[in-house]
Amino acid sequence: MAKQERARRTREKVLTAAAEAFAVQGYDSTTLNTVAERIGMTKGALYGHFPSKRSLARALIDESRHAWTSLHAAYDTPDADAAEVLEGVVVAFADRLRSDVRLRAALRLAVHHPGLAPAPCDVLAEMHDALTDLVRRAQRDSGFPDHCPPLVAELLLIVIRGLLTTAEHADDSSAYDNSPAINDGEPLWRLLFTALSAGPAPTPALP
Repeated sequence: MAKQERARRTREKVLTAAAEAFAVQGYDSTTLNTVAERIGMTKGALYGHFPSKRSLARALIDESRHAWTSLHAAYDTPDADAAEVLEGVVVAFADRLRSDVRLRAALRLAVHHPGLAPAPCDVLAEMHDALTDLVRRAQRDSGFPDHCPPLVAELLLIVIRGLLTTAEHADDSSAYDNSPAINDGEPLWRLLFTALSAGPAPTPALP
């Protein structure tokens, strides 16, 4: 058991080091040596946990999928109001981006290198589908305005991706925390959901 726990802790350190390296150098410029050096490992020891840079990236992306599904499940309880679930899960996920470098790195990899993720692990597609379903349920059960559900889901993901790119080239604590949109995202989300709750804009009359 002690050996398994050491292996688990080492794996966690490797994933965090990889996320930090991907954030600073980008996927293409990061090597296994770069990751190993960040935590004082040899490249050979690192191979014992991850045989390639691609496997590291895939592990991070898969981890982000589990983060999303766990968060979604925590908010989407049987008696929960769908509109409140929609806002709550989006705000909570965006808030977690502030403190979780691994989640930020994983989503950037999913956005900029979609071919890295295995087909069953498209976290962005899963998020889009889940958000679309929540919008439909909120319209049916909670009086949410009649916007196009896939369009609302895409808008929410666009804002999340925008938060990622705010600190894309300098993902250190000072650069990330000094961004107003990321440091205090609540006003941004309140504004967005208030606008969405106002209902669809009227269709302009044809001349």
